[in-house]
Amino acid sequence: MNRLQKNHTLSSEFVILGFGDLAELQIFFFGLFLIMHLVTLAGHTTTVLLTLVDSCLQTPVYFFLQNLSTVEICYTLVIVPNMLANFLSRNQRMPFLGCALQMHFFVALGRAECFLLALTAYDRFVAICKPLHYTLLITRTLCLQMLTLACIGGFALSLTLTTLIFLLPFCQSHEINHFFCDIPAVLFLACSNTRANEIAVFLVCTLILLIPFLLILLSYGFIIAAVLRIRSAAGRSKAFSTCAGHLLVSPLHYGCAVFIYICPKSCYAPDQDKIVSLIYTNVTPTLYPMIYSLRNKEVKGAFRRLLHSHSP
Repeated sequence: MNRLQKNHTLSSEFVILGFGDLAELQIFFFGLFLIMHLVTLAGHTTTVLLTLVDSCLQTPVYFFLQNLSTVEICYTLVIVPNMLANFLSRNQRMPFLGCALQMHFFVALGRAECFLLALTAYDRFVAICKPLHYTLLITRTLCLQMLTLACIGGFALSLTLTTLIFLLPFCQSHEINHFFCDIPAVLFLACSNTRANEIAVFLVCTLILLIPFLLILLSYGFIIAAVLRIRSAAGRSKAFSTCAGHLLVSPLHYGCAVFIYICPKSCYAPDQDKIVSLIYTNVTPTLYPMIYSLRNKEVKGAFRRLLHSHSP
């Protein structure tokens, strides 16, 4: 890349096109996704507060749930406010550095979420398959170490990936056909050979997505085998209920992410990517509190205790 290209790239802005082709529905989308965003923030904030203040929820599984909700709050705040602003303006301009930072935090938090989902599956595996060893294997120290590894690993991989992408020259169109600075949408604009970058994206996304997902499948394979050996129907039902929410969330989260990120540039379809991205940046974060918390008797009990403690 010559100096002229480099200077043009670094001093430029990107234009986030969003859903500009659906101008007549912009206000409707703004209202719909604003409500979803507020519900998401309220649900996850409630989950975090309950797991912090209720003594009955001071267990490893709720420690992971608390941090998963914290990651979801940050994750949606990185994407949704800009998306909502885009609904109210035809073309939203974003500085080069702003776009890079949004991608970096989005990928880092997404990676941390993938790792936390895998840790939650491991926690359920130990609880159901090795209940007598649970307190020895799942300790507070181990939980903190795993959380630290998830965060550091996520931000390190994200920094590497974001740097690789934004070192490319963007000397032609700067219009991102998406509602945020997503990897495929930005990579599509590069005006040089991106084969090496695509391979790097594929390898990182394989590490971030497929390996945790395979660990989740392996954990639940053992869990299902163990549950089927339980003789009483009530025992099987109780065991399945402790991990049903996780089984609902994981395929939706990983399925959408694999569809978006483990595909070559030649298969990039902006309209499809935007729809799928809406699911995992807006829909699934809204569903998480309902799946994990509202269906959970312990969380509902903690919520009732909190209400009673503040009632006159």
